[in-house]
Amino acid sequence: MKTKYLLLFFLVSVLTSSAQELALAKQDGKFGYITKTGEWKIKPSFKVAKSFSGDLAEAMNDKKQWGFINREGDWVIEPTFDKTKEFNSGIAVVLKDKNWIYINTKGEQVLTNISTDKIYDFNDGFALVREGDYVGFINTEGKTVIAPKFQKAFNFENGYAKVLENDKWGLIDKTGNYYVKTEYDGISNVYNGQVVANKGETYGLIINGTFIEVPGAQKIWDFSINGENTYAKKDDKIGFIDNKGNWIVQPTYDKVRAFVNGMAPVMKDKKWGYINTSGEVVIPLEYRDAEIFSEDGLAPVKIDKLWGFINSKGEMVIEDNYDITAGGFSIFQKNNQKGFYDGLARVKDKKSWVYINTKGEVLNNISFENLELFK
Repeated sequence: MKTKYLLLFFLVSVLTSSAQELALAKQDGKFGYITKTGEWKIKPSFKVAKSFSGDLAEAMNDKKQWGFINREGDWVIEPTFDKTKEFNSGIAVVLKDKNWIYINTKGEQVLTNISTDKIYDFNDGFALVREGDYVGFINTEGKTVIAPKFQKAFNFENGYAKVLENDKWGLIDKTGNYYVKTEYDGISNVYNGQVVANKGETYGLIINGTFIEVPGAQKIWDFSINGENTYAKKDDKIGFIDNKGNWIVQPTYDKVRAFVNGMAPVMKDKKWGYINTSGEVVIPLEYRDAEIFSEDGLAPVKIDKLWGFINSKGEMVIEDNYDITAGGFSIFQKNNQKGFYDGLARVKDKKSWVYINTKGEVLNNISFENLELFK
């Protein structure tokens, strides 16, 4: 019986947590957080605040000091810092008394004994550490797990980190072993199992550890949207290749965006439309701009100065009354979508920001001076 109650508690906790995605919003000059019903979960009372990272968010009090609040809006780390960065892996970087230090989620200073010439943010359990001209990685215990031997390195993403060694790029895993040897002039991270690289002016894919040239390619974009295909430039025009390096849509376009659900936005002669993976135009090139389709089956398109939304048949289902460009306080991650996500789209209506549903209805009939994505 006890086991059943524990299981029930766990399920309720998970459901409650998943239901508490919050979006940072500004109204009447103050920041707070709304739920997906459009209700205030944390009323606007902060001079400045940022989006949640896990269960904590950075916020500023009226004295211009930074601290951290929980999802109820309570201070869990008092605002005593000059600057803060978001928590990741249970550790945050903060500026206090002109010194950058690490703190834990209790606000206690940690990792005081590490040897580094610069403090770096943690990401996915690791942070860069610098000794002279070289960088390596430490873990959350402050232990050096990958010795500083690289000229440059980026945070781990999808289990791998880009590193520069002897002026050549490669990829390492979290044990420091080479996933791709440092022998390239440029390299992407691993996205959907695919890696793009170049040796000088020769571009290609790394497949099963072997560099496969894509003949004539001047540039290849990464596979971060999907793992089946990506776009590439040849003869100053853009088309699409598959994950074996074969051209599936010949490079005839001036600009393109990624395939989603079998359709991709393409631009020629300053007009945007959509093609399928066979290269056939399925929605005419007649828009000033166009974005990828979302899982909700809608895509933002720009008619004149403003944006509306079409369905996969090219039918306008939400009139072009909005701006969708991120602005103001917005800080977005890689590939954050302009359009619908989980049934809601963040748009600008004249001078105010709102969320709309797939029917074009404004969430809770409320507008904001500033509005972020749900986290």
